Amino acid sequence: MKRDEWKTLGWGAGLLVVAALLPLTGDGYLISLGVTIAMYTVLATSWALFSGPTHYISLATAAFFGVGTYVTGSGIEVLPYWLLLPIAAVVGGVLAALVGLATLRLSGVYFVIFTLGLAEMTRQAVTWYQNQTGHKGTYVLTDFTDNDIYWQLLGLAALVYLVGWAIGRSRLGFALRIIGDDEDVARHVGINTALSKVALFIVSGAVAAVVGAIIAPRYVYIEPSTAFTPMLSFQVVIMALLGGTGRLWGPLVGVIPFTLLWEAISSSFPNQTTLLLGLSFLAIVYLLPGGFVGLYDRLKGRAAKRSALA
Repeated sequence: MKRDEWKTLGWGAGLLVVAALLPLTGDGYLISLGVTIAMYTVLATSWALFSGPTHYISLATAAFFGVGTYVTGSGIEVLPYWLLLPIAAVVGGVLAALVGLATLRLSGVYFVIFTLGLAEMTRQAVTWYQNQTGHKGTYVLTDFTDNDIYWQLLGLAALVYLVGWAIGRSRLGFALRIIGDDEDVARHVGINTALSKVALFIVSGAVAAVVGAIIAPRYVYIEPSTAFTPMLSFQVVIMALLGGTGRLWGPLVGVIPFTLLWEAISSSFPNQTTLLLGLSFLAIVYLLPGGFVGLYDRLKGRAAKRSALA
Protein backbone atom coordinates (compact mmCIF):
# COMPACT_ATOMS: atom_id res chain seq x y z
CA MET A 1 0.00 0.00 0.00
CA LYS A 2 1.31 3.47 -0.90
CA ARG A 3 2.22 6.02 1.71
CA ASP A 4 -0.59 8.37 0.62
CA GLU A 5 -3.12 5.59 1.05
CA TRP A 6 -1.93 4.88 4.58
CA LYS A 7 -2.17 8.60 5.28
CA THR A 8 -5.74 8.73 3.95
CA LEU A 9 -6.78 5.73 6.04
CA GLY A 10 -5.16 7.31 9.10
CA TRP A 11 -7.08 10.55 8.59
CA GLY A 12 -10.28 8.59 8.09
CA ALA A 13 -9.78 6.61 11.30
CA GLY A 14 -9.06 9.81 13.23
CA LEU A 15 -12.17 11.54 11.92
CA LEU A 16 -14.23 8.46 12.74
CA VAL A 17 -13.05 8.54 16.37
CA VAL A 18 -13.85 12.25 16.65
CA ALA A 19 -17.28 11.76 15.08
CA ALA A 20 -18.04 8.89 17.48
CA LEU A 21 -17.65 11.31 20.40
CA LEU A 22 -20.53 13.54 19.24
CA PRO A 23 -23.24 11.87 21.43
CA LEU A 24 -21.10 12.61 24.49
CA THR A 25 -21.91 16.32 24.05
CA GLY A 26 -25.46 15.63 25.20
CA ASP A 27 -26.78 18.26 22.77
CA GLY A 28 -30.00 16.86 21.32
CA TYR A 29 -29.99 19.10 18.25
CA LEU A 30 -26.38 18.29 17.35
CA ILE A 31 -26.99 14.57 17.78
CA SER A 32 -30.12 14.74 15.59
CA LEU A 33 -28.14 16.64 12.97
CA GLY A 34 -25.37 14.08 13.29
CA VAL A 35 -27.80 11.23 12.59
CA THR A 36 -28.97 13.00 9.42
CA ILE A 37 -25.41 13.64 8.25
CA ALA A 38 -24.35 10.05 9.00
CA MET A 39 -27.39 8.69 7.15
CA TYR A 40 -26.76 10.74 4.02
CA THR A 41 -23.02 10.06 4.18
CA VAL A 42 -23.66 6.32 3.91
CA LEU A 43 -26.33 6.74 1.20
CA ALA A 44 -24.31 9.20 -0.90
CA THR A 45 -21.11 7.17 -0.60
CA SER A 46 -22.81 3.89 -1.55
CA TRP A 47 -24.53 5.70 -4.44
CA ALA A 48 -21.17 7.04 -5.63
CA LEU A 49 -19.61 3.57 -5.49
CA PHE A 50 -21.86 2.62 -8.42
CA SER A 51 -22.71 5.88 -10.17
CA GLY A 52 -19.27 7.47 -9.79
CA PRO A 53 -17.23 5.10 -11.97
CA THR A 54 -20.07 4.06 -14.31
CA HIS A 55 -21.64 7.54 -14.75
CA TYR A 56 -25.10 5.94 -14.49
CA ILE A 57 -27.38 8.28 -12.54
CA SER A 58 -29.56 6.12 -10.30
CA LEU A 59 -32.67 7.53 -8.63
CA ALA A 60 -33.59 4.21 -7.02
CA THR A 61 -32.15 4.99 -3.57
CA ALA A 62 -35.59 5.67 -2.10
CA ALA A 63 -36.82 2.25 -3.26
CA PHE A 64 -34.04 0.36 -1.47
CA PHE A 65 -34.22 2.63 1.57
CA GLY A 66 -37.98 2.18 1.85
CA VAL A 67 -37.73 -1.59 1.54
CA GLY A 68 -35.24 -1.57 4.41
CA THR A 69 -37.55 0.44 6.65
CA TYR A 70 -40.37 -2.02 6.03
CA VAL A 71 -38.13 -5.01 6.77
CA THR A 72 -37.63 -3.56 10.25
CA GLY A 73 -41.24 -2.44 10.56
CA SER A 74 -42.70 -5.80 9.62
CA GLY A 75 -40.19 -7.96 11.47
CA ILE A 76 -39.43 -6.11 14.69
CA GLU A 77 -42.18 -7.91 16.60
CA VAL A 78 -41.08 -11.41 15.64
CA LEU A 79 -37.31 -11.30 15.01
CA PRO A 80 -34.32 -9.81 16.85
CA TYR A 81 -33.42 -6.37 15.53
CA TRP A 82 -29.83 -7.35 14.75
CA LEU A 83 -31.08 -10.16 12.53
CA LEU A 84 -33.25 -7.72 10.55
CA LEU A 85 -30.22 -5.75 9.32
CA PRO A 86 -28.68 -8.60 7.29
CA ILE A 87 -32.16 -9.55 6.10
CA ALA A 88 -32.63 -5.98 4.84
CA ALA A 89 -29.25 -6.20 3.08
CA VAL A 90 -30.28 -9.44 1.35
CA VAL A 91 -33.70 -8.06 0.32
CA GLY A 92 -32.15 -4.83 -0.96
CA GLY A 93 -29.44 -6.76 -2.80
CA VAL A 94 -31.94 -9.11 -4.45
CA LEU A 95 -34.12 -6.18 -5.53
CA ALA A 96 -31.04 -4.41 -6.92
CA ALA A 97 -30.01 -7.57 -8.79
CA LEU A 98 -33.45 -7.90 -10.39
CA VAL A 99 -33.54 -4.24 -11.34
CA GLY A 100 -29.95 -4.30 -12.54
CA LEU A 101 -30.40 -7.34 -14.75
CA ALA A 102 -33.50 -5.76 -16.27
CA THR A 103 -32.27 -2.19 -16.73
CA LEU A 104 -28.49 -1.87 -16.77
CA ARG A 105 -28.47 -2.56 -20.48
CA LEU A 106 -30.23 0.78 -20.75
CA SER A 107 -28.22 3.97 -20.66
CA GLY A 108 -28.61 7.69 -20.30
CA VAL A 109 -32.03 9.13 -19.61
CA TYR A 110 -33.78 5.76 -19.98
CA PHE A 111 -31.96 4.34 -16.96
CA VAL A 112 -32.65 7.50 -14.94
CA ILE A 113 -36.37 7.39 -15.71
CA PHE A 114 -36.66 3.70 -14.87
CA THR A 115 -34.92 4.02 -11.51
CA LEU A 116 -37.10 6.99 -10.60
CA GLY A 117 -40.18 5.00 -11.54
CA LEU A 118 -38.98 2.05 -9.44
CA ALA A 119 -39.34 3.98 -6.17
CA GLU A 120 -42.81 5.18 -7.12
CA MET A 121 -43.88 1.70 -8.26
CA THR A 122 -42.66 0.19 -4.99
CA ARG A 123 -44.46 2.87 -2.98
CA GLN A 124 -47.71 2.23 -4.83
CA ALA A 125 -47.38 -1.54 -4.36
CA VAL A 126 -46.86 -1.18 -0.60
CA THR A 127 -49.76 1.30 -0.40
CA TRP A 128 -52.05 -1.11 -2.28
CA TYR A 129 -51.06 -3.99 0.00
CA GLN A 130 -51.70 -1.96 3.15
CA ASN A 131 -55.07 -0.83 1.83
CA GLN A 132 -56.01 -4.44 1.15
CA THR A 133 -55.05 -5.49 4.68
CA GLY A 134 -56.62 -2.45 6.32
CA HIS A 135 -53.33 -0.98 7.58
CA LYS A 136 -52.34 2.59 6.75
CA GLY A 137 -48.88 2.46 8.33
CA THR A 138 -46.55 0.48 10.54
CA TYR A 139 -45.31 1.25 14.04
CA VAL A 140 -41.66 0.57 14.87
CA LEU A 141 -41.35 0.60 18.64
CA THR A 142 -37.88 0.02 20.09
CA ASP A 143 -35.71 1.30 22.92
CA PHE A 144 -33.17 2.82 20.55
CA THR A 145 -32.22 6.47 21.02
CA ASP A 146 -30.67 8.83 18.49
CA ASN A 147 -27.31 7.98 20.06
CA ASP A 148 -27.75 4.29 19.24
CA ILE A 149 -28.86 5.01 15.69
CA TYR A 150 -26.00 7.44 15.17
CA TRP A 151 -23.35 4.93 16.26
CA GLN A 152 -24.89 2.23 14.06
CA LEU A 153 -24.80 4.54 11.03
CA LEU A 154 -21.26 5.58 11.84
CA GLY A 155 -20.16 1.95 11.97
CA LEU A 156 -21.93 1.29 8.66
CA ALA A 157 -20.21 4.34 7.14
CA ALA A 158 -16.81 2.96 8.16
CA LEU A 159 -17.70 -0.42 6.63
CA VAL A 160 -18.85 1.20 3.37
CA TYR A 161 -15.62 3.20 3.14
CA LEU A 162 -13.55 0.05 3.64
CA VAL A 163 -15.60 -1.81 1.02
CA GLY A 164 -15.24 1.11 -1.39
CA TRP A 165 -11.50 1.27 -0.79
CA ALA A 166 -11.19 -2.48 -1.45
CA ILE A 167 -13.30 -2.27 -4.62
CA GLY A 168 -11.23 0.64 -5.89
CA ARG A 169 -8.09 -1.52 -5.65
CA SER A 170 -9.73 -4.61 -7.16
CA ARG A 171 -10.22 -5.84 -10.72
CA LEU A 172 -13.91 -4.93 -10.42
CA GLY A 173 -13.02 -1.31 -9.66
CA PHE A 174 -10.61 -1.21 -12.59
CA ALA A 175 -13.24 -2.70 -14.88
CA LEU A 176 -15.84 -0.16 -13.78
CA ARG A 177 -13.49 2.75 -14.44
CA ILE A 178 -12.99 1.47 -17.98
CA ILE A 179 -16.76 1.09 -18.38
CA GLY A 180 -17.22 4.69 -17.24
CA ASP A 181 -14.67 5.95 -19.78
CA ASP A 182 -16.04 3.94 -22.72
CA GLU A 183 -18.35 0.98 -22.31
CA ASP A 184 -17.80 -0.23 -25.87
CA VAL A 185 -14.05 -0.37 -25.33
CA ALA A 186 -14.57 -2.25 -22.05
CA ARG A 187 -16.75 -4.79 -23.82
CA HIS A 188 -14.21 -5.24 -26.62
CA VAL A 189 -11.34 -5.95 -24.23
CA GLY A 190 -13.29 -8.79 -22.65
CA ILE A 191 -14.92 -7.14 -19.62
CA ASN A 192 -18.34 -8.50 -18.73
CA THR A 193 -19.89 -5.04 -18.45
CA ALA A 194 -23.37 -6.21 -17.45
CA LEU A 195 -22.10 -8.43 -14.62
CA SER A 196 -19.70 -5.74 -13.34
CA LYS A 197 -22.42 -3.10 -13.19
CA VAL A 198 -24.95 -5.42 -11.56
CA ALA A 199 -22.41 -6.51 -8.92
CA LEU A 200 -21.79 -2.94 -7.77
CA PHE A 201 -25.45 -2.00 -8.07
CA ILE A 202 -26.21 -4.85 -5.65
CA VAL A 203 -23.73 -3.41 -3.14
CA SER A 204 -25.31 0.04 -3.42
CA GLY A 205 -28.86 -1.32 -3.05
CA ALA A 206 -27.98 -3.53 -0.09
CA VAL A 207 -26.34 -0.65 1.78
CA ALA A 208 -29.31 1.68 1.17
CA ALA A 209 -31.68 -1.00 2.49
CA VAL A 210 -29.61 -1.42 5.67
CA VAL A 211 -29.69 2.35 6.21
CA GLY A 212 -33.47 2.26 5.95
CA ALA A 213 -33.61 -0.61 8.43
CA ILE A 214 -31.45 1.32 10.92
CA ILE A 215 -33.42 4.55 10.52
CA ALA A 216 -36.86 2.93 10.87
CA PRO A 217 -36.90 3.05 14.71
CA ARG A 218 -36.26 6.79 14.51
CA TYR A 219 -39.46 7.29 12.51
CA VAL A 220 -41.51 5.28 15.06
CA TYR A 221 -44.37 5.25 12.53
CA ILE A 222 -43.63 4.55 8.87
CA GLU A 223 -45.88 4.80 5.86
CA PRO A 224 -45.16 4.56 2.12
CA SER A 225 -45.15 8.31 1.51
CA THR A 226 -42.28 8.81 3.98
CA ALA A 227 -40.37 5.57 3.40
CA PHE A 228 -40.31 5.86 -0.40
CA THR A 229 -40.18 9.63 -0.84
CA PRO A 230 -38.46 10.54 -4.16
CA MET A 231 -37.00 13.59 -2.41
CA LEU A 232 -34.52 11.26 -0.73
CA SER A 233 -33.17 10.00 -4.06
CA PHE A 234 -32.68 13.52 -5.40
CA GLN A 235 -30.99 14.70 -2.21
CA VAL A 236 -28.54 11.80 -2.30
CA VAL A 237 -27.64 12.55 -5.92
CA ILE A 238 -27.17 16.26 -5.25
CA MET A 239 -25.01 15.65 -2.18
CA ALA A 240 -22.81 13.17 -4.01
CA LEU A 241 -22.40 15.44 -7.03
CA LEU A 242 -21.74 18.48 -4.84
CA GLY A 243 -18.88 16.72 -3.08
CA GLY A 244 -17.68 14.93 -6.18
CA THR A 245 -17.48 11.26 -7.04
CA GLY A 246 -13.84 11.30 -8.08
CA ARG A 247 -12.69 10.42 -4.56
CA LEU A 248 -14.15 8.01 -2.03
CA TRP A 249 -14.42 10.81 0.53
CA GLY A 250 -15.99 13.20 -1.99
CA PRO A 251 -19.66 12.63 -1.04
CA LEU A 252 -18.90 13.46 2.60
CA VAL A 253 -17.65 16.88 1.51
CA GLY A 254 -21.01 17.47 -0.15
CA VAL A 255 -23.22 15.96 2.56
CA ILE A 256 -22.15 18.21 5.42
CA PRO A 257 -22.65 21.66 3.81
CA PHE A 258 -25.79 20.61 1.96
CA THR A 259 -27.38 19.15 5.10
CA LEU A 260 -26.71 22.36 7.02
CA LEU A 261 -28.06 24.44 4.12
CA TRP A 262 -31.12 22.18 3.79
CA GLU A 263 -31.88 22.52 7.50
CA ALA A 264 -31.91 26.31 7.12
CA ILE A 265 -34.01 26.19 3.94
CA SER A 266 -36.55 23.74 5.40
CA SER A 267 -37.11 25.90 8.47
CA SER A 268 -37.25 29.23 6.61
CA PHE A 269 -38.97 28.22 3.34
CA PRO A 270 -40.89 24.98 4.05
CA ASN A 271 -43.18 25.39 1.03
CA GLN A 272 -40.39 26.01 -1.50
CA THR A 273 -38.10 23.06 -0.74
CA THR A 274 -38.77 21.25 -4.04
CA LEU A 275 -38.08 24.39 -6.08
CA LEU A 276 -34.88 25.09 -4.19
CA LEU A 277 -33.79 21.46 -4.58
CA GLY A 278 -34.11 21.79 -8.35
CA LEU A 279 -32.19 25.06 -8.37
CA SER A 280 -29.45 23.45 -6.28
CA PHE A 281 -29.13 20.64 -8.81
CA LEU A 282 -28.83 23.08 -11.72
CA ALA A 283 -26.29 25.21 -9.86
CA ILE A 284 -24.08 22.21 -9.11
CA VAL A 285 -24.19 20.87 -12.68
CA TYR A 286 -23.43 24.20 -14.34
CA LEU A 287 -21.31 26.05 -11.79
CA LEU A 288 -19.43 23.23 -10.05
CA PRO A 289 -18.87 20.32 -12.47
CA GLY A 290 -16.97 17.59 -10.68
CA GLY A 291 -18.05 18.97 -7.30
CA PHE A 292 -15.64 20.13 -4.61
CA VAL A 293 -13.30 17.25 -5.48
CA GLY A 294 -13.11 18.44 -9.09
CA LEU A 295 -12.48 22.01 -7.95
CA TYR A 296 -9.73 20.78 -5.62
CA ASP A 297 -8.08 18.80 -8.42
CA ARG A 298 -8.19 21.79 -10.79
CA LEU A 299 -6.68 24.14 -8.21
CA LYS A 300 -4.04 21.55 -7.33
CA GLY A 301 -3.18 21.16 -11.02
CA ARG A 302 -2.82 24.90 -11.51
CA ALA A 303 -0.59 25.17 -8.46
CA ALA A 304 1.58 22.35 -9.79
CA LYS A 305 1.92 24.12 -13.15
CA ARG A 306 2.93 27.39 -11.47
CA SER A 307 5.55 25.65 -9.34
CA ALA A 308 6.89 23.84 -12.43
CA LEU A 309 7.17 27.11 -14.36
CA ALA A 310 8.85 28.79 -11.40
